[in-house]
Amino acid sequence: MLPEELIREVKRLEIHAKRRVDDLFSGEYHAAFKGQGVEFAEVREYEPGDDVRSIDWNVTARAGRPFVKRFIEERQLTVLLCIDTSASSAFGTIGRTKSRLAAEIAAVLAMVASRNNDRVGLITFANQVDLLLPPRKGRTHLLRVIRECLNTSPGGGGSGLAEALELIRTVVRRHAIVFLVSDFLFPEDDDRAIQRALRMASHRHELIGVRISDPREHRLPPVGLVKLVDPESARPLVVDTSSARLRRRFEQAAAQRRATVEQLFRSARTDLVDVSTGRPFGVDLLRYFKARERRR
Repeated sequence: MLPEELIREVKRLEIHAKRRVDDLFSGEYHAAFKGQGVEFAEVREYEPGDDVRSIDWNVTARAGRPFVKRFIEERQLTVLLCIDTSASSAFGTIGRTKSRLAAEIAAVLAMVASRNNDRVGLITFANQVDLLLPPRKGRTHLLRVIRECLNTSPGGGGSGLAEALELIRTVVRRHAIVFLVSDFLFPEDDDRAIQRALRMASHRHELIGVRISDPREHRLPPVGLVKLVDPESARPLVVDTSSARLRRRFEQAAAQRRATVEQLFRSARTDLVDVSTGRPFGVDLLRYFKARERRR
């Protein structure tokens, strides 16, 4: 994308993200994600109903009447967006690719975190980690995050997730809310390494998987002979989609793979949110935020 086009696209996506934040997420993000610990706010006179354990005995002794300490939740969070830019993210059959959807999701999450005065960072990866933007605040940094999401070129295999998780575990020292945005179409041979990486990273950080898919990845339409190319290996393949048996095997394999990914996240005790190029993602995120709030 040319620089002028990229600038216009960043501004357009910023406006788009602001509208989504205003329309959908006002309050839900704040309610769903709590800060780490509490901080002192003030000392005030005791009122009937106050917890006696909060009485400040030193101030009470000096004043001759009871005073209590008031604390507030420490709200400042660190949010890290970990975006998969492997070749499979270039796929899309309903108006936009998975990589474009990932950029829109990242922009909205970055915007809503920034609105709540939280730090926002970014990691992009394919077969290895390509970019690390340390968490920071400010509109300039926010626009940099959006620009980098838009300016990624899908390519390479999808085996860099474990490396990205290890980087998060070892480099990001402060507890973070980590959104893993990916289609999770990594090779089956990587299952064990990714399971281990998820478990280890979740000990220090709070991981949330955002799984992006396209309807054609679940079900093939009966349109006859189709030439397909594996985006990760570039291997071409011609299939006869008029075969009901082939379509059934395809659906079974896709369902099995999805179930495997879900099991990996369950074993690491981390959440997994499904979004699709075929529907508005705001509804899925909002449903997750509200469900998370109910669990608090």
